[in-house]
Amino acid sequence: MKKRIGIMLCAGLLPASLYAQSTLTTEQRFALLEQRLLAAERRADNAESEIRALKKMPPEQGAVALAGQASPQAVPTHAGPQGKPSPALPAENTPALAANVAPLSAAENTPAAVTNTATAAGGNNTGAVGEIKKPLTLTLNGNTDLKLYGDVEFNVDAASRSGSLTAMKGSDGKSVALGSQERWDVNGRLLIGLDGYRRGTDDRFSGFSVQPLANVSGGMGLDDAVFFFGQENNWKAKVGRYEAFDMFPLNQDTFVEYSGNTANDLYDDGYGYIYMMKEGRGRSSSGGALQLSKTSGPLYFELNALAKDGTTLFNDDQYHGYGLENKKNVVYLRPVAALTVDAFTAALAMESNVVSNAYGYYDASGRFHDQSKRTGYGATFSWNGQRNDPQNGTVVNLSTAYLDAEQEQDFSAGINALWRDIELGYIYAHNDIKAFNYGDSDNASGEAAIMGKYSLHTLHSSYRFRNVMDMENFNVYLGAYWSRINIDNKPAEQNDKDRYGMRVRFKYFF
Repeated sequence: MKKRIGIMLCAGLLPASLYAQSTLTTEQRFALLEQRLLAAERRADNAESEIRALKKMPPEQGAVALAGQASPQAVPTHAGPQGKPSPALPAENTPALAANVAPLSAAENTPAAVTNTATAAGGNNTGAVGEIKKPLTLTLNGNTDLKLYGDVEFNVDAASRSGSLTAMKGSDGKSVALGSQERWDVNGRLLIGLDGYRRGTDDRFSGFSVQPLANVSGGMGLDDAVFFFGQENNWKAKVGRYEAFDMFPLNQDTFVEYSGNTANDLYDDGYGYIYMMKEGRGRSSSGGALQLSKTSGPLYFELNALAKDGTTLFNDDQYHGYGLENKKNVVYLRPVAALTVDAFTAALAMESNVVSNAYGYYDASGRFHDQSKRTGYGATFSWNGQRNDPQNGTVVNLSTAYLDAEQEQDFSAGINALWRDIELGYIYAHNDIKAFNYGDSDNASGEAAIMGKYSLHTLHSSYRFRNVMDMENFNVYLGAYWSRINIDNKPAEQNDKDRYGMRVRFKYFF
């Protein structure tokens, strides 16, 4: 009797649904299983639709939507036997649904989510503020971003003889060819960049940037390779290969400004030189740099230190007719102080080699003559109306620079303006070469070698065609320049003839 009562009590504790299922036939059980599978497929389809909608939302809205979906009331149910609701299937029974939903938690962003970030200012001044569409940034998680981008720049040039002005360079970093022949050339480079940025607590950050170049000539180069860290809107440190603050901006120029080794081969012995405070700015082929910067409200301070082989500044290691010998690396210190108020920026800077007897030459008696004393000063004033009006704003730059070197003093001044797509600029340089050794110079028998005081006048202009073929970030530039050199104590008819040139530049960002 006791056994019968126990069996009856156990049977009463069993779920009614289980008891009901025990009375189902095999066909009814298969039908019930098929019904549950169809319900699971509908839940998977709904989840995929919601995920596609979330991917089209900004990250903030997506996070809010996900938080709303995380509530227990949002979990779907399906009808069980006899019309009674039964709980949803566990995750292990719905792998398709779990695989699609798991990465999209509120704490971590999916790798497919992208956000727009502003492009950092680089060394190449081609183009204006607001011209380039913001690149897409891949958000790996809430704290780390990766950005992959490209910069295509190819030129078709036609120029008269370069005469006595060789400070101008192409976008591939090559010096303009010497001689009296007209020049036709196709040059340029393709840049592929990868930037990484990681945010920490208390606005701390760290990151890197690498920008390899492939030149039309078949060679490989490098723009930036830098690691940086600091605290946002406060201080920053960087080390590697990069360009420091630009003290002689050239706006939308297509001839004078260039990328690559901007601290190399700037000075071509015996020919005209435009000093633009680039000797200690960075991007040398023979050394790296270290920089500390500080931002305090409208004030910005920067100290850059560049260590390199100082003779790489001079083409063919020639200076004032003497062959230079490097004894130790130079160290350029380059402090900058800038003030920005609304669209106006004013900056003062100097650069100086602080290592004595770094390079020089030996005379016939074996005495060493130090040629590494070089100190420059500069000021620049800019108005950037395109910060508030990218389409119709005006960008105007006024810059001046002075160099005190061994047996040489150089002064340069430039002004340029950009309105919409047209740019016009003028550069004036007045230099004084106090000594020159004609005996050992490559220009000993030529008439182009310059000694004494001389002046350079250069006009440059460009026009930009935006969004060619209705493709964003694909622009074509038409550029032109005219230059002339006037040498003191030389008859006017013997002065250098006019030099001029034209360029078509194809520029594409991706």
